[in-house]
Amino acid sequence: MENFLNWIMLNQQIIYIVILMIFVGIEVIGRVPSVLHTPLMSGANAIHGVVIIGAIIVMGEAETDNYLALILGFMAVILGTLNVVGGFVVTDRMLEMFKGKNKKK
Repeated sequence: MENFLNWIMLNQQIIYIVILMIFVGIEVIGRVPSVLHTPLMSGANAIHGVVIIGAIIVMGEAETDNYLALILGFMAVILGTLNVVGGFVVTDRMLEMFKGKNKKK
């Protein structure tokens, strides 16, 4: 417990910055108009693609007996892939909203 408290005291400024980033991110994303959500989702998909590549690298560099790294890397690949696919589905649905309705003759 004492080591944990020492770590918190040493990284106190970084912890404050992360908490502030969380609140600022929530405020910024919450105030984005719906027209801009599609480009933001596309950017988020690109970022999560990088996460998937990083997870694959972690799994490739992990030792065969390091099960924690292998499991975390595998979970990161799975969750990152789900996030990318879900982001593309949401982006596609958002783009469908902006298309005109087809008129039947």
